[in-house]
Amino acid sequence: MSEAVLATRNLTRRFGGLAAVSDVSIALERGRLHAVVGPNGAGKTTLINVLSGDLAATSGSVTYGGEDITAESPDRRARRGIGRSYQKTNIFGAFTAFENCRLAAQSRTPRVLHVFADATAYGPTIDIANQALAAAGLAGSGEHIASTLSHGEQRQLEIAMVLATHPKVLLLDEPLAGMGAEESARMVDLLKALASEHAVLLVEHDMDVVFAISDLITVMVNGQVLESGTPARIRASAAVQEAYLGELA
Repeated sequence: MSEAVLATRNLTRRFGGLAAVSDVSIALERGRLHAVVGPNGAGKTTLINVLSGDLAATSGSVTYGGEDITAESPDRRARRGIGRSYQKTNIFGAFTAFENCRLAAQSRTPRVLHVFADATAYGPTIDIANQALAAAGLAGSGEHIASTLSHGEQRQLEIAMVLATHPKVLLLDEPLAGMGAEESARMVDLLKALASEHAVLLVEHDMDVVFAISDLITVMVNGQVLESGTPARIRASAAVQEAYLGELA
């Protein structure tokens, strides 16, 4: 087993008297796709928000490469290599797909001595943007206006923007939501490719996809971890069957 890139220990996030995430310990490793599933309100998105720094932890810890980052801001975590996507597509609709990725790459490229230079002609960010588009399956769509892309392509573009920041960890919140069969198949192939080079946490409701591509699955109910393990273990768990999977027994 490799060392965890991103991990939590007894992580808790409260909203008043409600514990949206309660005492959650999870570890993400490079080369493995770790899915987090559960019914609506289980705390899955809140967990991603705490991992990314968008929400502060009430208690417990978050570590990156063994270093405590519990109190770090979202931008600091992003610069370390923690990238995330959102439930609702988060792109610049009026810009081209390439421009979206170039802006993302530019945010990670030091240019202290070139502050007045033309950013659109800066070679390194152009190369990174094109590489990110290709990695996300959008090599031929760079000049397309983002808002004109299909829903699935917009989701791919959002991931391409994350890839342009050179992340080591990917926190992906329902990337297949609203997709048809063809778009879903493309996204599944993309997720498999990403998992080979990154530590991936995937929140997803499509259980067929989850069981097909996950290395590990954590099931959350009411903010707590009900069960965590391999897909085979989760499928066979009586507690998971009763609480969530039902007919998959």
